[in-house]
Amino acid sequence: MKARTLPGAIGSTLPIFLTLAVAACASVGSLVAGQSSVDDVRRILGEPALSWRGPDGSQRLAYPRGPAGFQTLMVDLDATGQLRRVENVLDAAHFADVVPGMDKQQVLRLLGPSQPQWTIYFKARDELAWEWRYCDDWNSAARFDVLFDATREMVRSTLSIRESCNNDNCTCGR
Repeated sequence: MKARTLPGAIGSTLPIFLTLAVAACASVGSLVAGQSSVDDVRRILGEPALSWRGPDGSQRLAYPRGPAGFQTLMVDLDATGQLRRVENVLDAAHFADVVPGMDKQQVLRLLGPSQPQWTIYFKARDELAWEWRYCDDWNSAARFDVLFDATREMVRSTLSIRESCNNDNCTCGR
């Protein structure tokens, strides 16, 4: 069977992209709860987009994989800097924790930052929408939106929709 090649820039960059994607997955897999340190996390994943300290000295680091990615990794470390866990928070279970009345900081700590190009303000409703791309339970590309009362900076509601597709391949490849 003859191998097919992809045209132009896609064909020349695909091997590089696949190598980086495999390396990124392998790197996250090399972090071990109870053994890896904050230095290991930063060496492997880089600097986080956001970080928080808990009252007990613990840390939470946010690593969004957007804008085209489907994950935001949250890394939880104990007070000594040892890794507790790494988890993708862009899923139905975490979205269910976003409820009306939460403030923006609570949402950030739960889901990490929305991509700036996916944030919009609706003046007539005084509403701010933050959006995250994720892979839904049916392996389809989808968007999760949190709608805030912009003045009070509190969650009004949430919604989730599948992305529109122009072909039969609407999966997000997980």
